[in-house]
Amino acid sequence: MTALEAARAAIAAIGEIDDPAVFISVADDALIDPWAASVDGRPGDEVPLRGRVVAAKDNVDVVGLATTSACPSASYEPERSATVIERLLAAGAVPVAKTNMDQFATGLVGTRSPHGTPRNPVDPGLIPGGSSSGSAVAVARGLVDIGIGTDTAGSGRVPAALCGVVGFKPTVGRVPTGGVVPAVRTVDCVSFFTPSVEAARNLVPIVSGPDDRDPFAVAGPSSPPLVVARSMAVASLDQLASAGAAHATVAAYDAVLDRLRRAGMALDEVDLGPLFAIGDLLYGGPMVAERLAAVEPHLAAGGGDLDPVVAEVIGGGARFSAVDAHRATYRLAELRAGPPSTMLRSGRTLLLPTIPFAPSPADVAADPIGVNSALGRFTTFANLLGWCAVAVPVRDVAPPPFGVTVFAPAWHDEHALDVAAAVQHGGAPPSPAGGVRLAVAGAHLRGQPLAHQLEERGAVWEGTTSTAAEYRLFALPGGPPFKPALVNDAAGTSIEVDVWRLDDAALGSFLQLIPAPLALGTVSLADGSHTVGFVSEPRATEGATEITHYGGWRAFVTDQG
Repeated sequence: MTALEAARAAIAAIGEIDDPAVFISVADDALIDPWAASVDGRPGDEVPLRGRVVAAKDNVDVVGLATTSACPSASYEPERSATVIERLLAAGAVPVAKTNMDQFATGLVGTRSPHGTPRNPVDPGLIPGGSSSGSAVAVARGLVDIGIGTDTAGSGRVPAALCGVVGFKPTVGRVPTGGVVPAVRTVDCVSFFTPSVEAARNLVPIVSGPDDRDPFAVAGPSSPPLVVARSMAVASLDQLASAGAAHATVAAYDAVLDRLRRAGMALDEVDLGPLFAIGDLLYGGPMVAERLAAVEPHLAAGGGDLDPVVAEVIGGGARFSAVDAHRATYRLAELRAGPPSTMLRSGRTLLLPTIPFAPSPADVAADPIGVNSALGRFTTFANLLGWCAVAVPVRDVAPPPFGVTVFAPAWHDEHALDVAAAVQHGGAPPSPAGGVRLAVAGAHLRGQPLAHQLEERGAVWEGTTSTAAEYRLFALPGGPPFKPALVNDAAGTSIEVDVWRLDDAALGSFLQLIPAPLALGTVSLADGSHTVGFVSEPRATEGATEITHYGGWRAFVTDQG
């Protein structure tokens, strides 16, 4: 399909929908024809998104369509489209409309707009979620291929869950926010709603990269980070229930975890408390003043079309001082340096339900701020940590609005998307093919102090086994970290080892970290196979303590307390 055909078909479909609250403005032929003609006149390899149409949240500038942030009195005509729109158009996707939203991107409910509340396409009795409500609904109803949203506290993920589509929130700073009306500018993200994870992944190279219009946009690493694909942090079911998750949400999450375990994924329960404490800083303290900085002129002018809840939330920022703001910054730094600093070390992902429950419009009307805060319980911390996130429905476990979100460290966006796709379709990410198997017996065992040296090089833990019955184990002097020496001896016994798999280049890099008298050589395993593993020079036993009788390093460490 040509760009012109796709754009005109989308505009025609938009004109026929039975919900006037999804879109705020729609392009006409005079606007889209030159864009589409430019796309259709270029070779296909230059416009990989030709035939795709885009709807942009109404705080994202599109030349020819007013930007209002769902507040008509704050409307303006942009002289230039947002950077993300320019990049999508350059790749062949044509913007056709601006979508409804929670006013000034303040809310996770989708009900705070003078244009009304878009109907939830999954269940009309539920809210659509916000603040990017219209963009999520437009994709869910098949009216556009790509919905552009923004995400500060979860606005690119909560509507995705409630509407049953994919919501991708990139690493903070990866996609420029030039031409986007800010909410909390230092942590705002452009977000994307798509029908599939693959469609979202295709956008990453197109929309990423620094921009002279956005001083907060950054280039990121020159090469993709190394990751561990088969380890995932998860929440206990009790934690979820205590955090307000509905019974149905907890049960569906448990079903997802069960099949991940059966697929071979290593799941480690983590404490969500530090994440919740970080999330609470976004709206529960002085950081809300940054929202006031974004829209203070309009509030001061007393626009009569301000949503009262939005005015209350943003206006509350005025009660904080600069001293309060600095103290909140210090507190955030302290919390970041705690458990979250290692929770996703070496590319490990975190899996949580995207939302704790699905409220109705009546629920929101009865407690607009309380319900909004509850909806963001599993989302608000991500941007303050710089993480990326992908929200996906898992339809074969439970129908939408249930879904899960995969969180990953900064710049691991592609990895997060790969893991999300695997989770959505019932499996775990595959281990890398080929490479070298490496047996370790001490500080590089999974969970031990030096395991991160392998994880950082993309090593994948394959499991725990034991050597052939011909080894002795010694504890070397020195440390921390304390290290053992594995010595081949026909009079020895079997010693517990972990087996990792990593590629040749990573193994070469790892080898440079190994100090004498340790070395890499051939280790015989109990099943009769042979693999690369830690061995020791004969001098390693001088001054060392024999610990063979423990049968392995973990037992020795446990005994030492």
